[in-house]
Order: sequence, then structure tokens, then C-alpha cells
Amino acid sequence: MKYGTIREAAEAWVHEFNAIPQSVVEKLIEAGDEIDEVTPPAVGDYVIVTDYADYRWQHGEIVRRISTDEDLYLIRMDSDGKEIEVYADDFEVEHDGSLPMWGTMWAFGDTIDNDWLDGTYCESGLQAMADCGFRIYTQEDYGYIFGIDGAGYDFYEDHWIPLYKARGLHWHDEKADGETA
Repeated sequence: MKYGTIREAAEAWVHEFNAIPQSVVEKLIEAGDEIDEVTPPAVGDYVIVTDYADYRWQHGEIVRRISTDEDLYLIRMDSDGKEIEVYADDFEVEHDGSLPMWGTMWAFGDTIDNDWLDGTYCESGLQAMADCGFRIYTQEDYGYIFGIDGAGYDFYEDHWIPLYKARGLHWHDEKADGETA
């Protein structure tokens, strides 16, 4: 089925997801179930550099990913604005908590979306999803669980529609939505 706008298509797709209250995830963690965050670093993430000469244990922000093969990032340092190249092993992404801010998390409703995320049939979607502002976790029973670390703005404009596009979906009338093929 084609939807009139990209927003309508993204809303229909998101409604297929399994909503998981964050309290359920917290209970799984308390019960000792292993939940691992697998979110790769993304542009805009705030980090602490753990191993880089003069900038050890200083804060900065990821400006861009330089190399996917080497996992190399350009980080703008807070202390002096200098941009340095740092390997992912030499910094830690800082979050306000161990789980996203928003109280609901989700799991994809269709296995093909999980296959996209883990790279079963194509390039892994983990980086694309992180670039859309999601934090991603794995858990034995749920598989991938993801959440948004934010509140008070339009999630569709800032997260869901960019994810719909990154996923490569075309369930909307692109001409009616002002897009070119």
C-alpha cells in the first residue's frame, strides 16, 4: 500500500513495532538478564577521550567519522576547539544514563528490519540507526531493542522519518511528497 506522505508511511511502519515500556527493560536488567548496548558512535555524540596525548580524560564532540575500516573519528575538543583524529577504542560516548531518556523502547515487528540492522543480507544498519539518534541494545528474548535519548520535540521529524529513509523504504508517494526519484 502506498501512503500519501512520507510521514504517513513512517507512522504506519512505526506502528508495526513492538513498544516495550522501559520499566520492563529495567526489570530484565535487575533480574540479571544480559542487555548489551551495541550503539556505534555517531556524529554529534558527546565523548570523553580516554587515550590521546594532551587530551586524555577531556571532553569533546564527534564531528564526523573519518574511516569506517579503521573506526576513526574527528572529535572537536571542548577545551580549545581543536579537532583531533581518535580511534573508537580511545574514547567513550557519554550518556545521561544507562538507558535512553524516553520511557518507551521498541523492537522491530518484522524480522527483515532486524536483518537490516544486523547486516544479514546487506550492510549493517547499526550505524545508520545510531546516526538517526537511536540507542540500540541486544537482549536474548527481544533481540534488538532501541530507544530515543531525548524528549520534548517531534520524534517523527528528527528520528522516525530519517530512520525510514535510512532503511530505504518507499511506501509513500514520492511525487506528492515533493521528492525526486
